[in-house]
Order: sequence, then structure tokens, then C-alpha cells
Amino acid sequence: MKHPDKQSFDTANVFGTGAPNDAFAPYFIGRSYLQGLTEPTDQVPLSLANVSFEPGCRNNWHRHDAATGGGQVLICTAGEGWYQSEGKDPVELTEGTVVVVPPNTKHWHGAKADSWFSHIAFILPGTEQSNVWLEPVDDEQYGRLAD
Repeated sequence: MKHPDKQSFDTANVFGTGAPNDAFAPYFIGRSYLQGLTEPTDQVPLSLANVSFEPGCRNNWHRHDAATGGGQVLICTAGEGWYQSEGKDPVELTEGTVVVVPPNTKHWHGAKADSWFSHIAFILPGTEQSNVWLEPVDDEQYGRLAD
């Protein structure tokens, strides 16, 4: 369900919008927000975060590299957005959509132009892991997506 206004989005976004995601702002077009849900421990090395995007916000192309294991999972929780891996068609994201991003896969994700959007994101455990931030999804490329 699209949420063009913040008030309706806040009602649907059960995990909360969180604080401005300023640490990662250089890797986003538009404003994103981060609400931590768990902290990794020695027993459970997994961190969950709810990432919210204002309408039109998207992250740069990027990869979650790993020598073994790894990859990312996105669980869409509110609003509508997009996911695309390199060389493939964009995938529409709606509440309840789950996306499994294989390790070392160039991809991006973010909100539709006319809707707030959030997803829970987590990186699967692996070895020699790193995030590699790449070029932005430019306005022309993003503008070709059909809402």
C-alpha cells in the first residue's frame, strides 16, 4: 500500500522510522532513516535494522561481499519501493515482500517516487565481509521506473 504522506506511513510502519541515517547519507539520494532492532552478540552475530526511505529516496548501487556465506535479506514492512540487481529488471516491493540478495551481487533498493517505504535489512553471517558502495542510481535511470 502506498503511503504518500508521512502521517499514514508512521501509522503503518510498526517498527518506527528511527533517526536520520546521516552516517550513510553519502550513499543515498534523498533522506533515509535507521531504527536499530537488535545488536549482534557473540552468540547471535546478526543485526536487524528497519530502514525507512522518504518518497524517491534510494541507495546507491552496492554489494555485500563475502568470501563465504553472506548476502543480505530485505523484509518489506510498510509502503512501496523498488529493488534491482545488476542486469535484471526492477522488482516492485510491497508490504510482506522478502528479497534475498546473494553475496557479491551489485544491487540497489529504495522507495517509489510517490510513497514512503521501509524494510528490515540484515546481512547474513559470513567470512571476510565488506560493503562496497558504488555509483548512484541517477535520476534518469530511476525516472524510467513505472509506479
